[in-house]
Amino acid sequence: MKIVCYESVDGPRCGVLESGMVLDAAGLLGHAGVLRDVQALLELGFDAVERLRVAPRSAEGTAIESTRLLAPVLRPPTIRDYSVFESHASMGGAWELHEAWYRLPTFYFSNPLCVYGTGDVVPYPSATGKFDLEVELAVVIGREGRNVSARDAMEHIAGFMIFVDWSSRDLQRDEMQLHLGPAKGKDSANSFGPWVVTPDELTRAMREGQLHTRATLKVNDVEWLTGTTGGMQHDWPALIERASRDSRIVPGDIIGSGCVAGGSIPEMIRSGRPAHYLEPGDRLEVSLEGLGVLTSTVGQREMERDGYRFLPPAR
Repeated sequence: MKIVCYESVDGPRCGVLESGMVLDAAGLLGHAGVLRDVQALLELGFDAVERLRVAPRSAEGTAIESTRLLAPVLRPPTIRDYSVFESHASMGGAWELHEAWYRLPTFYFSNPLCVYGTGDVVPYPSATGKFDLEVELAVVIGREGRNVSARDAMEHIAGFMIFVDWSSRDLQRDEMQLHLGPAKGKDSANSFGPWVVTPDELTRAMREGQLHTRATLKVNDVEWLTGTTGGMQHDWPALIERASRDSRIVPGDIIGSGCVAGGSIPEMIRSGRPAHYLEPGDRLEVSLEGLGVLTSTVGQREMERDGYRFLPPAR
């Protein structure tokens, strides 16, 4: 099942995509209230997804072609983004990774207040000269938990979706020299979508706690990446176990895999792809097989705003 958040005449709504039509989730469930997004659906209880799956289908709906899709979760409680692909973490072997990287799945918290969906214009940050992206896979948490064991972790996944982690590389580089990043380098935007795909649709691609699916990126209709979401150093059960240890995960939380191998612009340039740091007007298509296509356009850059002036790194 593909669960979406879409723009209706009354504001954002959660829906189901079937046979090219978007059907209102609240109507299908007979829910009297408003379900604004996928998080609102999941907060009805983890069985809400199953109830939605078996609910009688209405003939009413809107064609996907005439529907504006929003980010499936409009304001996630948290966004935890890991780094579990060795080739990316080491920049293709250019850096030696600390032994802790192999031993511990590590993440940073990203900004849940700057979330974009498919088709959106993503602003070019005013404070960077190297605007990059990372092609990622993400899960949406569907069930609250604390100290979730790896054995039970997959039961907490409501579904999978595409994640584009927008990155200001020069800012990130400076911040991480101070052992406090990434922070501002990852602060401006996260894109999710186009929908959440429930695990039952992906069983053939799921092996040993990992989703193995083809990843591609096109920029201005030119292919920059062909890769895969397989080959994680730490699998999804390990990521969820780590996220919830001595802490909580709740419905609507988003957990990202980190960049797939080759899925950032510096890696693409090193591999001889026709890639460059992003520029205003660039049109991007990120595709993960079985999960759809997420499109974005890079917006115009504001070099000065409210008295702030862009200052590139001194080096």
